[in-house]
Amino acid sequence: MNAVIDAVLPVFALIGVGALAGARGLLGPSVTDALNLFVVWLALPALLLVATARMSFADVDHPGFLLACGAGIAVTFLLSMLLDRRPGKRLADRAIEGLDAAYANTGFLGIPLGLGLFGQGLLPALVISTLLTGSVLFGFAIVLIEFDLASSPSLGRTLLKVGRSLARNPLVVSPILGGLWAATGLPLPGPADRFLTLLGAAAGPCALVTIGLFLQQQRERADPREVGRLVALKLVVQPLVTLGFAWLAPMPKPWFDAALLLAALPTGTGPFMLAKLYGREAAATSRAILFSTVLSVATVSGLVAVMAR
Repeated sequence: MNAVIDAVLPVFALIGVGALAGARGLLGPSVTDALNLFVVWLALPALLLVATARMSFADVDHPGFLLACGAGIAVTFLLSMLLDRRPGKRLADRAIEGLDAAYANTGFLGIPLGLGLFGQGLLPALVISTLLTGSVLFGFAIVLIEFDLASSPSLGRTLLKVGRSLARNPLVVSPILGGLWAATGLPLPGPADRFLTLLGAAAGPCALVTIGLFLQQQRERADPREVGRLVALKLVVQPLVTLGFAWLAPMPKPWFDAALLLAALPTGTGPFMLAKLYGREAAATSRAILFSTVLSVATVSGLVAVMAR
């Protein structure tokens, strides 16, 4: 219970502060957009860059963790695609719903929560999970959407467009740059290290307040059965699948716990932004984000209490 109070409660309290500030009109939609841009383009990339720049190969040499997290994401995404075969449902829409089910909020919620629970020693696990979600899964979904919506689908052009999109994503580029620096074996220059550390320290609290603001502003209605299916896949199926693979793949106990915790996180805002970008229906996505986040207060707290034993 101390782990829940010490690490989980402050994280969800910051989300609540954001929601309350939005409800009282202290911070409006324009602030939400500005905070989101600050986290995505400045604070979180700085945190990821400085973290990867300090890593060694031994820090990330955990294939069991990679297998468990990757399998949990892939199986959940595929299940969502297979379970929604309603006539007339386009591949693009099913790909976005697959993201709703498998896209854990690792960047905005997982990193501050993971750091609070496991400390800096497990930051490599959080970075790996962020890359799997924000690069591999997101990129695969974009390929499906582009291929479905293109007037004359071409796999080569689609992959090129996706590659360009990922190459402009700061959450993908920053850890790659950090990894390249780490490969040199040189420490970061003192001023650069302090600058990135200061900027990265703002990522956690700003991201959590942004989540609260986003949730408070969601008013769209959606089919409750569809939302319930997506939330169940995210909060129940993905953690169970990840747990099964984590039992089969050897890894240190803290990495085992981190894999399970990251799989149990609620849906992130990435699918909603992607739906808006491509002009697809976003009601089910926004409600899945809302309800999975609200319910995760109980499910994540319970999981942390069990792991603490």
